Amino acid sequence: MITIKSAEEIEIMKEAGWIVAEVFRVIEPYMIPGVSTAQIDSIAEELILDSGAIPSFKGVPGVVPFPAATCISIDDEVVHGIPRSDRILKEGQIVSVDVGAKIHGMHGDAARTWPIGTVKPELLELISVTEACFWAGLKMAKAGNRIGDISAAVQSCAEKSGFGVVRDLCGHGVGHELHEEPNLPNFGKSGYGMRLKAGMTLALEPMITLGDYHIRQMNDGWTIVTSDGKPAAHYENSFAVTDDGPIVFTMQDNEHSV
Repeated sequence: MITIKSAEEIEIMKEAGWIVAEVFRVIEPYMIPGVSTAQIDSIAEELILDSGAIPSFKGVPGVVPFPAATCISIDDEVVHGIPRSDRILKEGQIVSVDVGAKIHGMHGDAARTWPIGTVKPELLELISVTEACFWAGLKMAKAGNRIGDISAAVQSCAEKSGFGVVRDLCGHGVGHELHEEPNLPNFGKSGYGMRLKAGMTLALEPMITLGDYHIRQMNDGWTIVTSDGKPAAHYENSFAVTDDGPIVFTMQDNEHSV
């Protein structure tokens, strides 16, 4: 069931989103060679807890409950990488961090991808295009448009640059639950799908690859990697659909806006 959020609920989601955005601001200086993914996760969890929130991801059911506050995915890992003390960031990698925070019963959910040190130009382009895909999709997130309008805009942005669009994973509704209806694919056709209504709250999360769109799951039950072993990038924000255009929750004032 899709829930239309009240003005009060949207204000709480702004608070949750600010906490997520603050995590990104605080961890960014640690996105350098020699830092472990466990250290980054620990910093993020401490900030979330100190803000009066709880990590949305920790304990999410699966083959095993997800054990960390963040998902940290390196190079060919698309999403759901598990932070570990023996996973040390290295020069030339790209690393995505997915963060969720829940406060007063409402969730914020977002992701960013960083280059570690000096990386190949095509990886910088991959990161840039992945973010651009989000903004292209967000421009279509207007009351009266359809989900397919968002999906088609994301797909077009990625494919015109020669990148792959992961199809077996998608964005989603967000709010009282971390994952709510509806699904929000990163590929599709304009004019198709559910019509958007003011008060819907969604998480749009392009997952874009240097190769094709095929993926597979690792034996840990969580980590998703590209089938061809080529790098992937991830960019996500939570937002509300309004009659006047989308309101992004998971960004700070100095970041890009629609």
